[in-house]
Amino acid sequence: MDTGTVFTGSDIDIEGDRRVGARVYPASGPDPLRATLVLGHGAGAGQQSGFMTSFATSLSARGIDVVTFNFLYMEARRRVPDANALLETTWRRVIAAVGQRPGIENNRLFVGGKSMGGRIASQVAADPDVRAVVDGLVLLGYPLHPPGQPERRRDAHLGNIARPMLFVQGEHDTFGNATEMRALAAGLPAAELYVVSGANHSLATPKRAGTSQETVFAAVQDHIVDWMRQVLAGRR
Repeated sequence: MDTGTVFTGSDIDIEGDRRVGARVYPASGPDPLRATLVLGHGAGAGQQSGFMTSFATSLSARGIDVVTFNFLYMEARRRVPDANALLETTWRRVIAAVGQRPGIENNRLFVGGKSMGGRIASQVAADPDVRAVVDGLVLLGYPLHPPGQPERRRDAHLGNIARPMLFVQGEHDTFGNATEMRALAAGLPAAELYVVSGANHSLATPKRAGTSQETVFAAVQDHIVDWMRQVLAGRR
């Protein structure tokens, strides 16, 4: 599996002398989008997990420049995520660095990620200063609430984003199932929901479904690219 190219020689400065590693997966294929998708990882696994490298590699092969990165706690090999403010600071620094990266600095910009990484991206994108440079969000397994606690919702900021959002959600995701996510998307001004039939929070489907995981992921990735193309063309 391709694990991308190191973003810079010293990676990305976040706070004081602390830095995070980041990787670039350059677009390939006959019809590149001239767009960059920055993906943050979930709470339990970093940018070089199988899920992250699979999506980054596959999306780049479909014509998107993809950037992934680690949050500081993951870089330090700690299990507990950083405080919310530090997670947001990391996202802001990464967005700024991507805007200066030679070769992609003039690309249109999309942000998102898996679970927590996507949630923090959406929180940052609700800030008008960040929103001004972001064209859309791709949220893979959005954690609408903790499992078994539907009253603890994490959606109050979403209405402030005013940018196209694509939610890719497993039908049986315990952090927000298809029914909950349909209701959420219906109440947002520019949101689309792609439900992965039978899937869980990691978009994984049971073997009894009769479709390989690779095929499921490929369909998701095709949809992401098509959706991004439509956003760039002004049709979303």
